[in-house]
Amino acid sequence: MRKTWLLGLGFFSISLTWALYNAFVPLFLDDYLNKAALIGFMMTIDNYLALFIQPWIGYRSDKTHTRYGRRMPYLLIGMPLAAVFVTLIPWYNSLVMLVVFMVLMNLSMSLFRSPTVALMPDITPESKRTKANGIINFMGGLGSVLAFGVGSTLYGMGSYLPFLGAGMIMLLTLVVLKLVIREPVASSQGAGEQSAVRIKDQLDRTTVFILLAIFFWFVAYQGVETLFTLYGTKYLEMSDKDASFSLTFFSLAFLIFALPSGWLGAKFGKKSVITAGVLGLFIIFGSILFVHSILLLRILLIVGGIFWACININSYPWVVATGREQSIGTRTGLYYLVSSLAAIISPPLLGWMMDLFGYPMLFITASAGLLLAFLCLLAVRGEQPDTPSGIQAPSL
Repeated sequence: MRKTWLLGLGFFSISLTWALYNAFVPLFLDDYLNKAALIGFMMTIDNYLALFIQPWIGYRSDKTHTRYGRRMPYLLIGMPLAAVFVTLIPWYNSLVMLVVFMVLMNLSMSLFRSPTVALMPDITPESKRTKANGIINFMGGLGSVLAFGVGSTLYGMGSYLPFLGAGMIMLLTLVVLKLVIREPVASSQGAGEQSAVRIKDQLDRTTVFILLAIFFWFVAYQGVETLFTLYGTKYLEMSDKDASFSLTFFSLAFLIFALPSGWLGAKFGKKSVITAGVLGLFIIFGSILFVHSILLLRILLIVGGIFWACININSYPWVVATGREQSIGTRTGLYYLVSSLAAIISPPLLGWMMDLFGYPMLFITASAGLLLAFLCLLAVRGEQPDTPSGIQAPSL
């Protein structure tokens, strides 16, 4: 598991960068735009690139064979570029420059996100992947906690400081991963099998409903994460710092419960734990509608972070478990296809609902997304086996 913890550094840097981006870039856009729907739309322009690039990159990485491995070449190109552009974001002096930096950063992130995620099942036996996903998401949660906690403090000292820190951490992470991670060598026979894997072949009934559920719960999560600082400042009259810091409680709870949720998924089944998480987060988001106390809000965010860990830790291993080993990169791309599509639709949709009916619509619409995710989970018949080729894994 040592390599899994070190691979978690990749997730740490990705999560830290995205958390900073979602927390502070809407505030940058607010300098030029006065509608939540417009801000939400601008926050999704980059995801149009990710929608097409990440599935293709994941598919290509399955078929890539270099002396650096299948996944590592994409990290070596994408991470330095992303480090540069995330550092440049707060140095905008016009809306056009800000959008250009946003697009370039997210284009760079799209080059290595799917290969980084696919490294986990590459170097981890099937029976240990749910627990391994808990480890790497623990690292990702730690990145989000630092982004919202330390990042909010640095932001108060200078808006460029948290972004500079994110760029430096990303470069350091790349050095560590390059030195430590050694990908398994694919045989020529494996290469031939990989070339036969096609995206449409992966879309069986079970996979389709799982992907639909992922789409709907990411609609809920992405909208809340992206627009919460506006909800906090405009509706609850919190300061920029307090609004962004409140998200620390959600991320901290996710961080603490990442490892236990992986253990629960391995013991009781991924579908069961995910379903409990979806229902729990539905209740939490619905309850936040009636909360005006910052203390009570942060308590609810802590509980919500626990339920989000139950969902997020177990969903990716579930998607991978429905296919063959040769399709790991392709299925990783499909996972990010639906999450990117949700990221495109959710912020402008929820922002538009907030403009029409008021800021409470953020959590009303998010709750509706979780309800639809639950209905999709009901359509998935039984628990998907933990091993490829349809053989049930022994209980852990």
